[in-house]
Amino acid sequence: MPSQTFTIGELAKEFDLTTRAIRFYEDMGLLAPRRAGLQRIYTSRDRARLTLTLRAKRLGLKLTEAREILDMYDSPRDTAVQLERFLGVLGAHREQLEAQLAELQANLDEVRAQEKQARAALARASKPKAR
Repeated sequence: MPSQTFTIGELAKEFDLTTRAIRFYEDMGLLAPRRAGLQRIYTSRDRARLTLTLRAKRLGLKLTEAREILDMYDSPRDTAVQLERFLGVLGAHREQLEAQLAELQANLDEVRAQEKQARAALARASKPKAR
């Protein structure tokens, strides 16, 4: 059974991307279409790599990290090593997100405290003055 192929336009439409974004992913080494003259021909493998690249982006991974992980699965290495590396990347990213979340929570707590103080000051300023 012949492998399914896609044009850049088909992938762009399917994934709601611009063709420029797909060419960027190609330049980053995430996709490797073959050429038929000036036209790029993407395989099912390229489509799967694009799917995984977009998933990695949603997770907040850098494109270089996504490429490294995808390339590991293309090599005939030990799966345990690949999974350990993937877990390492995910763990580091999770730690970064948790630190950002803690910082955001601290900022939110500060905003709430300032709102409380401003409301109290407004209430005091709105009371009629006794004579």
